[in-house]
Amino acid sequence: MNSVLGEYTPTLEHFFFNVDLFSHFDTIVTKITNGKFVPSKFEFEQNVTPLADNKSVLSAITLYYIIIFGGKYALQNSEPFKLKKLSQVHNLILTSISLVLLVLFIEQLLPLIYNYGLYYAICNIGAWTQPLVCLYYLNYLTKFFEFSDTLLLVLKHKKLTFLHTYHHGATALLCYTQLCGETSISWVPITLNLGVHCLMYWYYYLASRGIRVWWKEWVTRFQIIQFILDIGFIYFATYQKLVHTFLPSLPHCGDCVGSTLATVNGCLIISSYLFLFIAFYIEVYRKNTKKSKLVKRAAGGVANKVNEYVQVDVSNAPTPSPSPAPTNRRSRKA
Repeated sequence: MNSVLGEYTPTLEHFFFNVDLFSHFDTIVTKITNGKFVPSKFEFEQNVTPLADNKSVLSAITLYYIIIFGGKYALQNSEPFKLKKLSQVHNLILTSISLVLLVLFIEQLLPLIYNYGLYYAICNIGAWTQPLVCLYYLNYLTKFFEFSDTLLLVLKHKKLTFLHTYHHGATALLCYTQLCGETSISWVPITLNLGVHCLMYWYYYLASRGIRVWWKEWVTRFQIIQFILDIGFIYFATYQKLVHTFLPSLPHCGDCVGSTLATVNGCLIISSYLFLFIAFYIEVYRKNTKKSKLVKRAAGGVANKVNEYVQVDVSNAPTPSPSPAPTNRRSRKA
């Protein structure tokens, strides 16, 4: 009995009951695709691998914007589609994909970080391993599937925000440039994003079934935490790369693997997310606009206000009445 249990004792390399998850994933995917895609043999080659050339990537992203904005215009006088069951399946598929990829990433990253350290894992070429590259590519492909998020919103006549539509296109471009540039730090924003997506799409699935959950606000809280961690790691890696390349006399840890173009592009896109968050803060807390008044009145903390900021439709919302003037308790008692 003890020997049997020992076989399933978690190890550093195989934390899930000593099961080699990537090998099983490799076998299953190979069978499903009839040998056309073998994860253990995958190699990313720019201009050879599907969706790995500038023309096809930019065309796919452009087509996304044409379809959603063209569809929104074409359907403006029609009745909204219900699509309840389709939305449930859609969210269930995305939360499942996110969970599978996250677990596979963790299996690869735990021994890497433990044996070589965090700096090695984010900046050394040795961290650009074949299994991780395969997972990066599969995660990249999901970004195009996630375009359907917006399509469902259009069909249901839901509000489209700049943050939502920009984020989908920019994230697909970000994943592509990091694959081409071989940036080892890619796993940081990807795993954080997968973790958030597991929670987010599961919440959407439950919401589409009419199930209320107490942790709704944590969906947005984790999105904010993810964004803050992304900024910290990306800025650190960008500093290492640029200083090592152009100003080596400045204090730094060493080079950070990846092309300079990919590093700068990643930093710019992540920084744009920072800019959007700052814009949100100014809009809500520093301006006396109708939208800020509506958002300020949302119950809950900052996370709930972020969510309200995204969802509120100012054109159809009633103008909030002025807040009552604060009263002095002492003067009232007098």
